[in-house]
Amino acid sequence: MGDPSRVAFFFFGNMQNRISKKEIAACTLCERLSAYCRTFDRAENRKIADSTYWAKPVPGFGDGSAQLLIIGLAPGAHGANRTGRPFTGDGAGDVLYRALFRHGFANRETSLDRHDGMRLDNVYITNAVKCVPPQNRPTAAEKRACLKWLDREIAFLHGVKIVLAMGKDAFDSYVRLEKAAGRVPRLNAYPFQHGGVYHFEGSDKTLVATYHFSRYNMNTGVLTEDMIDALFQRVRALLG
Repeated sequence: MGDPSRVAFFFFGNMQNRISKKEIAACTLCERLSAYCRTFDRAENRKIADSTYWAKPVPGFGDGSAQLLIIGLAPGAHGANRTGRPFTGDGAGDVLYRALFRHGFANRETSLDRHDGMRLDNVYITNAVKCVPPQNRPTAAEKRACLKWLDREIAFLHGVKIVLAMGKDAFDSYVRLEKAAGRVPRLNAYPFQHGGVYHFEGSDKTLVATYHFSRYNMNTGVLTEDMIDALFQRVRALLG
């Protein structure tokens, strides 16, 4: 696996559906999100003052031959938006990478930045929305606009068998792609529930739903480490 910090040199997919991480990072399709990202160029908006923020769309990260794809909602303002890597530098990422390490998907349990030596095995991580949104709430139009990037990422991940959607927004985004492909009759045909396993006629992928690994969910007991371990044990069983 190459150095994930070398964003400009990663190309995914075949020649007809080619996508680079540099291309994702350069996207300015959503004016509100682009403007919000630029606010983190100003030191007064940085929670971690001595950091140089990534402050642009965040490409996915992981093993290009992965069988497991994990989808979150969007980069955290002072996590992925700062570090340039999904779920890196915030509370949700601490929980996620710790679990990935415990279950054999990562070589280390702490994800600090793009240069920390983290390597993922058989898993790829991305977000449904590539830019940090104000108040962590992308609009419906922004979520729809960003689906093209998610769709193209999935197209290059030829080995994916399991899609793990973290939170209802990520779940809905993936179901929307399945609907666009003609495999879902209507969006509300598949209600979100933690631990739910969903199959779509004509698809070779299985969707698994989970509550988001947010600090709020962990602190309130909505989600626990035991629940997360049970979730990844189920994922391992589905992978076979």
